[in-house]
Amino acid sequence: MIKEEINLISDTITRPTKEMLSYMMQAEVGDDVFGADPTVIQLQKKVSAMFGMEAALFFPSGTMANQTAIKIHTQPAEQIICDKWSHVYNYESGGASFHSGVSCKLIDGHRGMFKAEQLAGVINDPQLYYLPISSLAVVENTTNKGGGACWDYSELEKIKAICSDKGLAYHLDGARLFNALVAKNETPKQYGKLFDSISICLSKGLGAPIGSLLLSSEENIQKAIRIRKLFGGGMRQVGYLAAAGIYALDHHVERLKTDHDRAKRIGIALEKSDWVLKVEPIETNIIIFNLHKHLDEGVFLKNLEKEHIKLISMGEGKLRIVTHLDFTDAMLEKVIDVLDKMPI
Repeated sequence: MIKEEINLISDTITRPTKEMLSYMMQAEVGDDVFGADPTVIQLQKKVSAMFGMEAALFFPSGTMANQTAIKIHTQPAEQIICDKWSHVYNYESGGASFHSGVSCKLIDGHRGMFKAEQLAGVINDPQLYYLPISSLAVVENTTNKGGGACWDYSELEKIKAICSDKGLAYHLDGARLFNALVAKNETPKQYGKLFDSISICLSKGLGAPIGSLLLSSEENIQKAIRIRKLFGGGMRQVGYLAAAGIYALDHHVERLKTDHDRAKRIGIALEKSDWVLKVEPIETNIIIFNLHKHLDEGVFLKNLEKEHIKLISMGEGKLRIVTHLDFTDAMLEKVIDVLDKMPI
C-alpha cells in the first residue's frame, strides 16, 4: 500500500513532468513586455489558431484573464450577468466591482448553468435609465462549483442568439474547457465561433505550472495588453512557462479522459458508502458529494488525512475531490480501498 500523500484538493497541485521540464528548458526566450518572446508568440498563435479566433494573450492567471475580459466588455456602472455559482462572482475577490466598477446580476441556474430564457428574463431595458445597463453575459465551462458539469452546446448557441439580439458581449470562463471538449467530443473551433472572448487555463487539468490565455479579436487583445500591464501582469522571459503550455496542449489533452474515468470510479465507491448522502453526477474530473447531516465533516477529513489523503470542503456541506495528472492508478486503488473501509 502506498504511503505518499494523495492530494485531491484540486487539479492545480500538479508538477511538470520530466518531459515537460525538458521542453521548458529548451525554450527560446525574449522580453515579453516588448512583445519579443518567441515562445510566447508561438503559444499565442497556436491557441488562437486552435480556436479560430483572431488573437490570444498569455496571462499569469485565469483570474487576471477573466477580469481583463470584463474590463474590455464593460463600462463602470454597467452590469454583467452570470450564474450564482460562477467563478467570476464567487472566487475572484470581488474583482468585477473593484477593477471594472460593474455589478453582477446572478441567475439561479442548475449546477452553475442557466437557460437562455433565464438570461432573457433578466436583461435590463436600456431605456430604463435607473437600471444598470446589461452589457456582458459570462458562462463557465466546466462549472467548478457545479462539480465539473458540462454545458449543452445547443444552449450556449441559444444564449449567443440572445446576446447578439440584445447587444451583450459573451465571455466564456473556460478554465477547464478542455475537460468539457474531451467529455463531450467537441472542438475548440465550435467555441471560438460563439464567444466574443474566451479564457483558458493551462495549469489545471493540462498540468502546466502556471498560465492562462485570453482569446478574442485583434482589437480586444490590443486593449488587453494595456489592461494586463495595468493589472501588473507584464512578464519578461516568460517563454519558459509558455513552453510548458505548448507541451501541455500537445501531450496532455487526450489523457484528460483518464482523469474522468478515475473520477467516475471514485464516484461509484462513494455511492456505495453508508455515510454519503449524495454524489453529484460526474462528467469530468470533479466529484462533489455530501455526507449525511449527522456526520462530522471535520472528523471525516481528519480520518482521510491519517491515510495521507487530502480533500477540500466547498462549504454548504459539500466536499470535493479532483482527479489530475499526478493521481496514479495505484493512488486510485488506495482511495477506493480507504473509502470502502471508512468507519461511520
